[in-house]
Amino acid sequence: MSRQPIADQFDQPIIVLELPARVGSHSVTLECTARQLADLEMLTSGAYRPVTTFMGYDDWRSCVESMRLADGTLWPIPITLQLHSQVLPASTCEIRLMHQGRHLATMEVMERFTPDLAREAEMVYATSSQEHPGVVALYEAGDMVVSGPLTIHALPRSFTGPEYLTPLETRLAIRDRGWRTVVGFQTRNPVHRAHEYLHKVALELLDGLLLHPLVGETKSDDISAEIRMRAYRTLLENYYPRDRVLLGVYPAAMRYAGPREALLHALSRKNYGCTHFIVGRDHAGVGDFYGTYAAQELFDTVDPAELGIEIIRFEHSFYCTRCEHVASKRTCPHDSSQHLALSGTKVRSLLSGGAMLPTEFSRPEVAAVLADGYRSV
Repeated sequence: MSRQPIADQFDQPIIVLELPARVGSHSVTLECTARQLADLEMLTSGAYRPVTTFMGYDDWRSCVESMRLADGTLWPIPITLQLHSQVLPASTCEIRLMHQGRHLATMEVMERFTPDLAREAEMVYATSSQEHPGVVALYEAGDMVVSGPLTIHALPRSFTGPEYLTPLETRLAIRDRGWRTVVGFQTRNPVHRAHEYLHKVALELLDGLLLHPLVGETKSDDISAEIRMRAYRTLLENYYPRDRVLLGVYPAAMRYAGPREALLHALSRKNYGCTHFIVGRDHAGVGDFYGTYAAQELFDTVDPAELGIEIIRFEHSFYCTRCEHVASKRTCPHDSSQHLALSGTKVRSLLSGGAMLPTEFSRPEVAAVLADGYRSV
């Protein structure tokens, strides 16, 4: 595993223009949905660089068909502003992007087109099934895509806790800690014992861990970001070396796009200063739509030099009652009858049924936080 230093050069902070946008007969005001807000937040913070505005037709088509932008840059998922055509008059030249009364940004409309949503679903999500939450969200978002340069008036901040760090702020925090190698970990679930195992194996090899839970829009049955963050804080306070772990938040919306979203997660974590990224089983998957290691297999097809971040692959881990600790098939000789499968799905199932999580699944302090959170909900 190579040890690549983090670059010393940092991008300049995002410039916010305080001047009000033009308002007139050719201006439309749009109240952002949760997904639109999350995408805008990722674009304006620099988390999705080199993508800096919602994609136009050439980038959308190239991304859908080849996982690349029109200029050939590796990029796996379209970031578009979808609208319903009836809300956008043909004369519209400007869209004011709003959220709860705040004017966040203005788009100068330079392009509009009707996307082939069926094609996008098949290529990006590998399915057109209405059982897939990402496909449902895609079709519900609208039948028209608009694009153009953005003028930023206020940086969206969907999360108000101290863990909110922009990519620039995260890289500065990493530099201040003196870490030369940093492994990023993506999760939308509470951290359970299998996650802890992956983190600590990686920390034996690398300088620091960026624990980077997704706090944007997720499925309705996913555990809320507020409860998850309380669990992460509790776990780190009690079981992790404080000088080796940085807890931040990743404000993206969850698309559940499996392999392609895993690639997006890795590419965007470069912007946060990560040199390495953990990809385990069924990364960014949902249900049975993707193979257990489909995400890892996609990374096999990408030139590591072009990817620019090293992927740490882990096999499925479990708690072995005979070994009395978390292990994988690489380290445990016992058969499956002695293995307890650890997963976010199982954690959610136990909590929703009112059961306390056993110590094999979760640290007692974390289990108490999650149980309390479920009771309050």
